[in-house]
Amino acid sequence: MNRYPLWKYILIIIVMLAGFIFALPNLYPSQPAVQVSASSTDFPLNEYTLNQIKESLTKKGLKAVETESVLNNKVLIRFDSPDTQLAANEAIKETLGKEYSTALNLAPATPSWLRSLNPMNLGLDLRGGVHFLMEVDMKSALDKALTRTSEEFRTYLRGEKIKYLGVKRAGDSLLIQFKSTALRDGARAKLKREYRNQLDFIDFETDKGAALKATLTQLNIDNTKRFALQQNITTLRKRVNELGVAEPVIQQQGLERIVVQLPGVQDPTVAKEILGTTATLEFRLVDEGNNPFTAQSTGRIPPGDKLFFERNGSPILLKSRVMLTGDYITDASAGFGQEDQRPNVSIVLDGKGGKLFSKVTGANIQKLMAVVFIEHKTVVTKQEDGTFKKDTKVEREVINVARIQDTLSNRFQITGLDSPQESSQLALLLRAGALAAPVYIVEERTIGPSLGADNIKAGFKSVVIGFILVLIFMAIYYRVFGLVANLALTLNLILIVAVLSMLQATLTLPGIAGIVLTVGMAVDANVLIYERIKEELRNGLTPQAAIESGYAKAFSTIADANITTLIAAIVLFGMGTGPIKGFAITLAIGIVSSMFTAIMGTRAVINLIYGGQKRLKKLHI
Repeated sequence: MNRYPLWKYILIIIVMLAGFIFALPNLYPSQPAVQVSASSTDFPLNEYTLNQIKESLTKKGLKAVETESVLNNKVLIRFDSPDTQLAANEAIKETLGKEYSTALNLAPATPSWLRSLNPMNLGLDLRGGVHFLMEVDMKSALDKALTRTSEEFRTYLRGEKIKYLGVKRAGDSLLIQFKSTALRDGARAKLKREYRNQLDFIDFETDKGAALKATLTQLNIDNTKRFALQQNITTLRKRVNELGVAEPVIQQQGLERIVVQLPGVQDPTVAKEILGTTATLEFRLVDEGNNPFTAQSTGRIPPGDKLFFERNGSPILLKSRVMLTGDYITDASAGFGQEDQRPNVSIVLDGKGGKLFSKVTGANIQKLMAVVFIEHKTVVTKQEDGTFKKDTKVEREVINVARIQDTLSNRFQITGLDSPQESSQLALLLRAGALAAPVYIVEERTIGPSLGADNIKAGFKSVVIGFILVLIFMAIYYRVFGLVANLALTLNLILIVAVLSMLQATLTLPGIAGIVLTVGMAVDANVLIYERIKEELRNGLTPQAAIESGYAKAFSTIADANITTLIAAIVLFGMGTGPIKGFAITLAIGIVSSMFTAIMGTRAVINLIYGGQKRLKKLHI
C-alpha cells in the first residue's frame, strides 16, 4: 500500500530538474544596457566605431561593465546602474551622431554557459518605459478604400469597354456618370457581379443625366476597419523592432485603439516621431508642356495635372495619374551616391511592383519623373469637455525629379535628400511599411526605472511574506505532513517561474498578484487531503489506509475546485487586456503546477516516508 511505480518517481525528478534549470536564469538580475545599431550598411559598426564609443565614455567618466557584439550589426554595452546607462546613452549619441541609433535596454546578466536560456521578461510597470494609447483614424481608412475603388472603377469600365463620363466622390459614396440610362443599366449589372458583397449600387439622377451611386456595404466597412487595425499593428511592430526596443508590447484594445508599451525607453520623442508618422511615396510623370509658375499665379491647373512644390519652394506640374505607389516597396536602405556622395535611399519592389514599374518606365523613356513624399501628421488637442480634437495635416513634397534614361526594374535609388538623418528615417518608414490609416496618441505615460525597481521590491516582498506565513502555518499545524506541503509549495513556485521563462511571458504587477494568490491556493489541496486523512483516522482506519483513502477521496473535490478556477483564468485571458492577461497567465500556470506538486509530488514524498511495508501506529499530522 502507498507505493508509486518507478516511472512516476522518474517523471517527478525530470520535471523538477527541468524546472530548476529553466528558473535558474532569473537568479541573475538584468543589467542596464545601451544598444547601438547602424542606420544603414554604409555605416558599419567596426573597431573604429567601438573605439569612439569607449573614448566618449572615458571622457565622461563612465565605466562599462561589458561590451559585446550581437547579430545584425549591433553592439550591446552593459552598465551597473540606470543613471550610468542614461548618461552613457547621451554621450554615445553626441559622439556618433545621427548615422547610428541607440536604444535603452535591460540585458540578461546570466553567465555565458547559461545564456542559451532566458529569464522572464519584465513588464512596463517593473522595468520602466513609455506607454502610448493610439487611436486609428478609421475615417481616413474608409476614405482610402473609396479612393482605391474609384481607380478600380475606371480601370474596370475601360477594360469592359463601357462608356462613362466620369467617376467622382460624393460624400461617403462614389458617383459614376453615364450618357444614357441604357449604359447605366449595363454597367450596374456588371459592377454588381464584380463587387458582390462589397458595394451597394443605387440608380441616381443628376443634372448631367443618369448616374450610379456606389456605397460601401456594412460588411466591407467592418472588414476595412479590421484590416486597417491589424495592418497598423503589424507596421508598428516592425517600426519598434527597427528602434531596437527589447520585449515591446503592441496589442489591440477595443475596435479602434492600439496599446504600445516600450520597456526601458525613457525619452518618448523619437518613438513618437517614428510610430505616429504615416509616410509613403508616389511616382508621377512631370508635365513638361505647361508652365507651373503660370498655373500657380492664375490658379488654373491644366486638365489631368496636379500642382506640387519642390523642396526649394518652386512649383511643378505633375500628371494626376500615379505611376507607382509605396505599397509595392519591400525593402529600403539609406546610403550615399558613389559619384556625388549625397544621401540616397535604395528601393526594392516586390514582383508585381517590379513588373508594373518596368512597364510604365519603359513606355516613358526620356521623360521626367518625380518622386513625391507624402506624410500624414495628426495633432490631437484635448478640449475643455474632456474630448479630443484631431487635425490631420497632409504634407506632399517633391523630393526628386529625374529623367528616365532606361527601363527601371525592382531595384533603383532615390536621391535629392538633405541629410543622412532624413535618408535613414525615410528608409526606416518605407522598410517597415506604411500605416493603413493615420494614428494619433490619445494617452501617454512615462514610468521611470526607479519606480519600476520599487515595484519589483514591493512585489517580491509580498510573495516572500505570503510564502513564509504559509510555511509557518503548515509546519505548525500539520507537522511532518506540513513540511512535505511546504516542500511542494517551494517546488510549485520554481515551476511557475520556469514555465514563465520557457514561454518568455511578460511578468507585471498583476502577474505577481496572480503568483501571490497561487501561493495561498496551492496549499488548499494539501489542506483538503490532510483533513480527510485525519477524518479517516478518527473513523478507525489504520494509518496506511487513512493515507490511501485521504488522497483518493479528496481528489475529486480538488479537481472540481481547480478546474472551475482554471476556467475563470481562461475567460480572463480571452476577454481581458494586458494587465488582466498577465494575472490570468500566472494564475493558470499556478493552478496546473500546484495540482502536480500538491497531489503527485506530496504523495511521492509521503510514500517514501510512510509507505511500503512500514507498520505505522501513528501519523505526525
